[in-house]
Amino acid sequence: MREGIAPLDGYEGLETTTPVLIVKFVRGRLPHGAITVVRSLGRLGVDVYLVHDHHRAPVTRSRYIRDSYVWDGLTSQPEDTIALLRSIGHTLGRAILIPVDDAATLFVADRASDLRELFVFPDISPQTTSRLADKKSLHLMALDHDIPSPGATFPQSLDDVREFIKDAVFPVVVKSIDPKLLPLSADTRSVVITHTAQDLLSHYASAEVPGRPNHMLQEYIPGGPETVWMFNGYFDHDSECLFGATGQKLRQHLPYTGMTTLGVCLENPEVATMARRLLSGIGYQGVVDLGFRHDQRDGRYKLLDINPRVGATFRLFVGAEGLDVVRVLYLDLTGQKVPPSTLRSGRKWLLETHDAMSAMVYHRDGRLSIREWIRSYRGVQEAAIFALDDIAPALLVYLMYATRVLRRALLRARSIASKS
Repeated sequence: MREGIAPLDGYEGLETTTPVLIVKFVRGRLPHGAITVVRSLGRLGVDVYLVHDHHRAPVTRSRYIRDSYVWDGLTSQPEDTIALLRSIGHTLGRAILIPVDDAATLFVADRASDLRELFVFPDISPQTTSRLADKKSLHLMALDHDIPSPGATFPQSLDDVREFIKDAVFPVVVKSIDPKLLPLSADTRSVVITHTAQDLLSHYASAEVPGRPNHMLQEYIPGGPETVWMFNGYFDHDSECLFGATGQKLRQHLPYTGMTTLGVCLENPEVATMARRLLSGIGYQGVVDLGFRHDQRDGRYKLLDINPRVGATFRLFVGAEGLDVVRVLYLDLTGQKVPPSTLRSGRKWLLETHDAMSAMVYHRDGRLSIREWIRSYRGVQEAAIFALDDIAPALLVYLMYATRVLRRALLRARSIASKS
């Protein structure tokens, strides 16, 4: 496996004196969303700082972190969070601000006027950010711009779900609408595939908060993870796409509904054109991560979601010159020219901590043979966690997962022993 750690090829005189502050609010110590941003910029020589949620987060062990600040952005008062960020901003001096999860992204958009004096970040309105993060608004926006989207219903109560079931075709996808209304637990599932009426009723009843309907029922589009296509891009202050790349999911976790664990970078002009047309049409600025699903029943690509931020899989999309969306953002916001980039078609990216678990499920379901499993790793050029030049975070993550597996094995053994 080769790692995409080279600086920008053929780009001399790169200015890296502007520091970067990464902001992560969502709980959970799996670092691949933040660590890949840290490494991408740190390898260029940029000073990278981090606001994060846990003092034992593996990302803090990265050699590319200059300093980090532990802060619970989910439960702290907004004014206290602003005070912390402004204090850091005064210390760093006009840093670039990069949120890496939905909660942090929405917070930065909502409080941009309090942060703009001390930080540099794309000028995207909180209304646009909220519309893209809100699955109902996104569905309606896609239809307004003639972008295909899976059919959806928005129940207001359990009675509405019962009425929906009368004519429903299963499976049915249940999605949370507004990320702000999700419980604070990192284990909360925002997407669930239900296969029966009882499954749907049970999940909706347990997930919904009375008086605050926050789930949509979406048409299920059949097909494996390979039918899911991604677009990662960066749009400047004129909503011009300075960098855009497409890729295909090969496996995901949780299987069939979750994040990419193995992906390949491939050209898909139809997906790229739709993404650019939609985002330029709404005046979008900044980094974006889109997901489409190819519906083999009618041959159309249908929009699944848009993340108005850096996606956790962004290092799949690295140009031959070393560019990715985070590096393009840095160049653009520091007033430097963004060089042309050539897509590395066939480049693969792996989330090694989760892919084997997903592969076992696909194998169990008859969708992946052992030979196909082994062959799928050909062409992997970068792992999300492991990096030879930054080994400490990976060792901590692997230790964390080994401890978890051992603990579960011991609990299982004790349970069996108690029953015998």
